[in-house]
Amino acid sequence: MSKAIVAGVDMVKFVKPGTQEPYRVMASKAIQGAVKEAGINPKEIQQAYGSYIYGDSTCGQHALYDAFQTGIPVVNVNNNCSSGSTAIFLARQAVESGAVECALAFGFEEMQPGALGSHWDDRESPFENFLKVLDEKGYPDGPLALRCFGAAGHYYMEQYGASADLFAKVSVKTRSHAVHNPLSLFSNPLTVEEVMNDKMVYMDYLTRTMCCPPTCGAGAAIICSEAFAKKHGISDGVEIVAQAMATDTPETWVNPMNLIGADMTRRAAQSVYEQAGFGPEEVQVVELHDCFTTNEVVTYEGLALCPEGGATEFVDNGDNTYGGKFVVNPSGGLMSKGHPIGATGLAQCYELVNQLRGNSGKRQVEGARVALQHNLGLGGAVVITMYRKS
Repeated sequence: MSKAIVAGVDMVKFVKPGTQEPYRVMASKAIQGAVKEAGINPKEIQQAYGSYIYGDSTCGQHALYDAFQTGIPVVNVNNNCSSGSTAIFLARQAVESGAVECALAFGFEEMQPGALGSHWDDRESPFENFLKVLDEKGYPDGPLALRCFGAAGHYYMEQYGASADLFAKVSVKTRSHAVHNPLSLFSNPLTVEEVMNDKMVYMDYLTRTMCCPPTCGAGAAIICSEAFAKKHGISDGVEIVAQAMATDTPETWVNPMNLIGADMTRRAAQSVYEQAGFGPEEVQVVELHDCFTTNEVVTYEGLALCPEGGATEFVDNGDNTYGGKFVVNPSGGLMSKGHPIGATGLAQCYELVNQLRGNSGKRQVEGARVALQHNLGLGGAVVITMYRKS
C-alpha cells in the first residue's frame, strides 16, 4: 500500500445563492488552483472524482473540462453532504492501492435559497425511515434536515441536562474564528444573546444562527503517492494518515442523535484511531460538519474529543478553541464559511492542509501537526480523515 499525500489544494470563496458564477467556472478555478499549487502538469493526473448533489449526471465532466481535458476516467460522486470527502476517500483509495499515482478530488454546488428540499418527489425517498422515527417520537414537522438536527439537539438536552445556550456558545465560538478567514461568508462577531434572540426556526430553542446557510462554491485537492511526490519535488505535501467511511446500521433508528450520525461517527472515528495507532490526544485542529451547532456538540463526543455528556463542560472550558485542547473549525466551519454540499469536504481539506503547512495567518493553530476532518451526510455516510504534516 502506497502512502497517500495531499499535494495541492484550492477553493473559491463561497457565496449566497444567486450571486455565484456557474458551477463549471467555480470548479475549474479550484481545480486549476490545486494543480498549480501542486506544481504538476494536468497530464500527470490519472483519475478524477467530482462531487455534487444538485445537477444532471456527468456534471463532473462539464466542471472539469474548462480546467483540462485529457480523457481520463471521471467518476461523478453523490453521497449527500459527505460527497466531497467521499471524493477524497475514492482518490486516496486509488492511490494507496497502487491503481494510480495521482488523482484529483473536486467538488462544487449551486444551491437554491432556503431549507433543503427533495427534487425527486415522484419516487420513494431514502429518508422514509428518518421521518418514521421522528413521527413516532412526536417531533414537530419541518424540512428534513432542520427536523433531524433539531430533534437531535432537543434529545441531547433531555439526556444530559444541557441548556440551549450550549448551542449558542458554539455559534459564537465559530463566528469568532470566521472573523480571521477572508474566505468566510459571514465574519461579523456574535454574542450568545444575539444567537438566543434570533429568529426561532425549530421547536422552542433552535435559532437561525445555529444553522448553516445554503451556499455556492467549489474546492479541489490533488492526491498522490509518496513516490510521485518525491519524483515531482513536492516537499510540502500533507499525509493522509488514516481514513474511514461508515454508514447506517440498525442502531441509527434508536434515537435522534444516532439519526444524525452519532453512531456512524463513533465507529468511523474508532477505525481511524486504530489505523493511525493513536487517538484524539495527538490532534491539534479539527474541521467537523457543523451544519447545525447541535451536530457540532454531538460530534465532539462521537470523535471522543470529550466524554459522553461532557460537551457543556468542554465548551465552557474553551477546549474547542484557541488555548484549549483542540481548535475546532478554525475556518469558521459550515456555519460561517458556508455549506455548498459537494464542495464542503474539499473546503475542510483545504483548511486543514493549510493549517498543517502553517499558512493560515491570524487563524493559524500554533504547533499544528495532526488534523482531523469529519464530514457527514444523512441517509447516510460519514467520512473521517486524519492528516499529518509530512
